[in-house]
Amino acid sequence: MTKNSNSERVKWGKYLVLVSIATTIGAAVPVGYNIGVINAPATIIQDWCVESFRDSYDVQLSASDLNLLWSGIVSVFLVGGAVGSLGGAWLADHFGRKRSLLACTFLFIVSAILFFFCRMANSVVMLIFGRLIVGLAAGLTTSTLPMYMAELSPLQLRGTLAVLSPMGLIGGVAIGQIGSLEEVFGSVDLWHVALSVYAVIVFVFMLPYYWFPESPKYLYIVVKDHEAAKNQLIQLRGSQLELINEELQSMENEAIVHSETRSLLSVIRDRKFQLPLILVCALLGGQQLSGLNAVFFYSVSMFERSGLSSTNAKWANLGTGVINFLVASFTPYLMAAINRRPLLLFSIFATGTMLVIVTSLIDLASWLAYASIVSVFGFIVTLQLGLGPIPYFIGTELFESSSRPAAMSLGSMSLWACNFIVAMAFPSLQEAWGAFVFLPFAVICFCLAVLIKFYLPETRNHDSSVVAPLVADGFKSRPLNR
Repeated sequence: MTKNSNSERVKWGKYLVLVSIATTIGAAVPVGYNIGVINAPATIIQDWCVESFRDSYDVQLSASDLNLLWSGIVSVFLVGGAVGSLGGAWLADHFGRKRSLLACTFLFIVSAILFFFCRMANSVVMLIFGRLIVGLAAGLTTSTLPMYMAELSPLQLRGTLAVLSPMGLIGGVAIGQIGSLEEVFGSVDLWHVALSVYAVIVFVFMLPYYWFPESPKYLYIVVKDHEAAKNQLIQLRGSQLELINEELQSMENEAIVHSETRSLLSVIRDRKFQLPLILVCALLGGQQLSGLNAVFFYSVSMFERSGLSSTNAKWANLGTGVINFLVASFTPYLMAAINRRPLLLFSIFATGTMLVIVTSLIDLASWLAYASIVSVFGFIVTLQLGLGPIPYFIGTELFESSSRPAAMSLGSMSLWACNFIVAMAFPSLQEAWGAFVFLPFAVICFCLAVLIKFYLPETRNHDSSVVAPLVADGFKSRPLNR
């Protein structure tokens, strides 16, 4: 199904709007929150770790020991994200998209409890386990929530609705940065509250979970409960009966061709999925290897290196999160109005260019260092125009329902694995290379632009059943010529 005259009559149902808002805030925001919250109070938490080891184990941590421990605390979240991503496909197929979100909620609450009581228990182990569990929740969320949102939406609103997940994640980063300020919860006495207060968001917005719909596509194609799928569509689309019939017919056509769900291993082994998997994993992994989370994990130290005081560096760090969210708030309109390919190509190329500018300016002179800070903000703006949001849901547009969970899981694992590489390698490389640490990120952006230029078909307002055959011949595919 392609764009047609029906696109103008498609409306947002109240039920769809409420579910979209609740799941975005209740699931996506906590993921971003746990990315953004750990930066500002890092020194305070490190001091507590030193005291905890001394009191509990009679061990005095050296500076190198503390750096290793802190790298582990930051990075175990990313390890959890990679592992959780792999479980997303199995959960989504065996228990449904909706119940997968319930598993995320449970893990978010458990990790928040560990964060809140770790200071009282004087236990660094509880802090580490909390970071691991919240990472598992984050990985499950990034592999299942965009898929859930895309399958709830009509074709013409798919991009607008799917982009809410990365938008919620970005908003969560900004909220985490605000909550971790010393003036809020990031103080010596309240840092454990800063780490755990997101549980309130999860509880409030996931409270109406019972009334959330299951994905109609999951019910129709995987469960084969056609009546339940129709009832869910009626709830979601209201009086738009012609649209409901069109979607049911589209599901029936897809069910005839793909009657069985595909396992993770079978999707990896199938050559027709080779190119779309590379595209999904390259975009999600490349998003992280563009240096995105190097900015969020280590922006305070970067700004201090550029000449800002510790206090001003923390405020500048907050500024990155606010600008990130403000730009992201426009992305639903961009997804509705502009095709994916040109938006992605512009965003990737401009992001790489900004990284080259940062490399050229930082460390040369004090006033040029401040200019490099402006370039960092420019990097955030250009990235969020396309490379930030689109990779999160592009897998839902390249893969059909039977193979979609596996593709989303593999893409999510690529995201968290590359995130882990950046988190572990960036501090050492920054110390060794200085500003030139951004050059590999720029090269990756330009290479990614080449891949997208030749092999990514346009997916906006095209059903996945139309898009999938365009990339089924591996690198022999010529999606732009068909």
